[in-house]
Amino acid sequence: MSIEPDLIHFVITVAFSFLVGLEVKTYRIEYHSDSSTYFFGSARTLTFVGILGFLFYKIDPVHLLPYTAVLLSLTVLFAIFYRTKVERKSQSILLFVVMLCVYAFGPLTQIYPLWMPALLFVLIVFILNARHAIHRFTLGINTYEFETLGKMVLLSAVILPLLPDKEVVRYIPLSPFKIWLAVVVISAISYGGYIAQKYFFPSKGYFLTGVIGGTYSSTATTVVLAGKLKTMGKNSVIESAIIAATSVMYIRLIAVAAIFNLSVAKTLAVPFVALSLAGLALSLLFFRSEREREGSVDYVDKNPLELGTALLFALLFVVMMVLTQFVSKEYGSGGLRVLSFLAGFTDIDPFVLSLLTGKYGVDSVEVSSLVMIAAGSNNLLKAFYAIWFGGIRKTVRSAAAIAVLGLATIVWGLTFI
Repeated sequence: MSIEPDLIHFVITVAFSFLVGLEVKTYRIEYHSDSSTYFFGSARTLTFVGILGFLFYKIDPVHLLPYTAVLLSLTVLFAIFYRTKVERKSQSILLFVVMLCVYAFGPLTQIYPLWMPALLFVLIVFILNARHAIHRFTLGINTYEFETLGKMVLLSAVILPLLPDKEVVRYIPLSPFKIWLAVVVISAISYGGYIAQKYFFPSKGYFLTGVIGGTYSSTATTVVLAGKLKTMGKNSVIESAIIAATSVMYIRLIAVAAIFNLSVAKTLAVPFVALSLAGLALSLLFFRSEREREGSVDYVDKNPLELGTALLFALLFVVMMVLTQFVSKEYGSGGLRVLSFLAGFTDIDPFVLSLLTGKYGVDSVEVSSLVMIAAGSNNLLKAFYAIWFGGIRKTVRSAAAIAVLGLATIVWGLTFI
């Protein structure tokens, strides 16, 4: 015996509407305990609102005249109630918005799969309970950075589809569309780590700074942590954080490779995971040797979604692609290995992207080898930075650990790939 679909949809609508009503009641008790005399809606009211939405959508699902009429009637009722709220110095329309969401349960359950009304229900519950967390987050937020994010989304959504998806320059083996797409992907990965570091895990300890910073920029994290170490006494925790940032870099490179060249990512998975685990194990030894002292890291660096930064990255990406193609034709695999080693002493992302997306007459195994060489020499650069910005006496152990990881990466890339 099969159950009528309309009955299932109706039960789901009533259940979600009632549960939202209970959540609203809890919200009122917790945040507006003194407003019971002028509070709009209750568990019963919102349940009936959900039922009305279901029934009047069912009556005319094409023109939606009854559904719209009831919606307007509810809006007028809330307007009358809202006038009372204004007189009592309260202007929030949050509960009216919740009522609109409940009114939409009926159509949603009939038009879409269960996950859609369920997702709406979860979001309502989450947002109602996240008042304090959202307030704290907005107080510490830098609006300029999100303005930058908005610009980047605009550029990606508007300009990216307009770029030609075919090669337009003879010496550049990628179309403008794919070049800018690569820039957007790398910027998004870096921006995710940057936001996590700055807003979700600020001042959470040196070690966590190193781990999260490694997803954004292990080089910048090394410089900041080494500079912090220079201003204080010897601290094994900061040294462990410096090593952790480089260890996480390996995982980041696997993720980047998986996006642009899955076969290279598969080849890099074993050596990079092994090197990452080795580095993390060593960093944990440093971490456990000394309790974390009080203090925080002022992690200051450029937003990776700055338009100028993105354009510079795109320029470096194109330059590296042209240079890699030239070296490949003129000097073969030996020249590419030398170029990989030298590229590691710069920002390796443009070079790694050029290897992952270009066509240079080398197979995925050779590309993996070149990526490992570049990552290894970049570790040597970070070891130098650690000593330069932190002082040799305070960073000798962490610098040595990074250098050993770098040399191991280079040797592995040259011999075992």
